[in-house]
Amino acid sequence: MATERPDETFLPLSVAETSELASGIWRFRLKPADGEKLPDYSPGSHVTVVTPSGARRQYSLCGSGVDPEVWELAIKYEAAGRGASQSMVNDLAEGDPVQVSEPENNFELISSGEYLFVAGGIGITPVISMLRFLQQSGHDGFQLIYLTRDVEGTAFRDELQSAPLANRVTLHHDGGDPDQAYDLWPHFESPGKSQVYCCGPRPLMEEVGDMTGHWRQGSIHFEDFASDVDAHREDDHSFTIVNADSGERVEIPADATILETLRSRGHEMRSSCESGTCGACRLELVSGRADHRDIVLEERDQERYIMVCVSRAADDELTLRW
Repeated sequence: MATERPDETFLPLSVAETSELASGIWRFRLKPADGEKLPDYSPGSHVTVVTPSGARRQYSLCGSGVDPEVWELAIKYEAAGRGASQSMVNDLAEGDPVQVSEPENNFELISSGEYLFVAGGIGITPVISMLRFLQQSGHDGFQLIYLTRDVEGTAFRDELQSAPLANRVTLHHDGGDPDQAYDLWPHFESPGKSQVYCCGPRPLMEEVGDMTGHWRQGSIHFEDFASDVDAHREDDHSFTIVNADSGERVEIPADATILETLRSRGHEMRSSCESGTCGACRLELVSGRADHRDIVLEERDQERYIMVCVSRAADDELTLRW
């Protein structure tokens, strides 16, 4: 069952630089707006960013984390997404202020003599942080397999193809053709001593999970921001939510989430990832049938709670407590 997280502390930063890192992927370098030093962070960390549109999204920090002068993010522009990446790319320019949380890490780099990293698409972002940290630490016992659709959409390609990383990195582009997919099995057929870190689309992580069931416990690690959680669908309909205590009735439009609508009505709502993965926005579900779209709630809890950042009503009305 999901647990609530404490309120986050947001730092006042500003955009030092923004540029297109690869096709459809944008780099943001953020610096303190007040001139203070940025805190260090551990490799694999992420931050929550308040986008110009008011949404909150989690993005990985891409640097080594040691004595950073800027915090670097790489964000994939999702034309068919929920608008956060569009707001970041279209509405933020150099010098603009931006609110960013202190770093958190759910993808800790465990001390090991050997590492195997598997990244797919924008899943390279926490992994590049780890690679940079290992290089800075003088550790060369690692290998990266980075899978993308094409050369143009491969983030950090120049860095990964240059010394000293080039001989430890395998880049593979499948062109969107499943028949051209990279064969990962030779890397996992025999259990190794490596700590394995995988980040990318869910099918990739499921494939790695299926291939590593015979590896020792605790050696396989995954990072999932669930960018494929579908908060909006073409057949979505409007519905009403009712506050179980006050009786307040709020209509939720077909193209907005419960969380967004309540905030627009002036309610202070707890949230973090806003993608159905962290559990911070959980509300009590008093009555009604929910269309659960998160990946947090276990089946036994779905009759009692709802994640209002992505989930909706299956029928016309839900009674909640907020």
